[in-house]
Amino acid sequence: MDKDAGRARVAGLAALDAEVAGCRRCPRLVAWREQTARDKVLRYRDETYWGRPVPGFGDPAARILIVGLAPAAHGGNRTGRIFTGDRSGDFLYRALFEDGLSSSAISQRRDDGLVLTDVRVSAVVHCAPPLNKPTTDERDACLPFLGRELALLADVQVIVALGAFGWDGALRALNDLGHEVPRPRPRFGHAAEARVGPYVVVGSFHPSQQNTFTGKLTAEMLGAVIARSRELAGLGPVRLAAL
Repeated sequence: MDKDAGRARVAGLAALDAEVAGCRRCPRLVAWREQTARDKVLRYRDETYWGRPVPGFGDPAARILIVGLAPAAHGGNRTGRIFTGDRSGDFLYRALFEDGLSSSAISQRRDDGLVLTDVRVSAVVHCAPPLNKPTTDERDACLPFLGRELALLADVQVIVALGAFGWDGALRALNDLGHEVPRPRPRFGHAAEARVGPYVVVGSFHPSQQNTFTGKLTAEMLGAVIARSRELAGLGPVRLAAL
């Protein structure tokens, strides 16, 4: 990527991120995220919550895009960075660090200096939803942001979809961009792979506490998905934990 193209991409993503952060399309989500930011929880009572939609985060030259469900009420909705400040984020960023894609295994604040290389992290829905369950209308209202993000990320070759919601959202976004989704429609599963246009969509169980505490998703399982995604993106099977 030449310098002019790189600057244009950075500017395009910054403009998209600002638009996402200012969105008020979904009244229920606006009310919930702002109420959560006001009421807080005891352990974060002295913090100022972000309380807005949370944009994507990572390398503008990413070859891998990780797509989750939505920000957590006291994670991204508090910190202003996706998968930051909660247990799901701890699990995800450690896996990225161990595969050489993150400068740190810890993601606590949006100003903590963490840098992602070759990867960007985003979500199907950018506002924290009640009970982590966006409605179909809320998903559809937010989904164009994911399509525009993908269009700007011209180097992305692999989409890692976290959970069935992330998988469905990624396929819908690709279809909206004009990439034909195979028939029968690819089914979600951990380590499932689907070729859609120029992309490979790779599934992973979501790193929620419900999955990680029960052992449905282990660090080794997520690490294998990230390592496989590196290979598919032409980055090589590098895993720091093995060095």
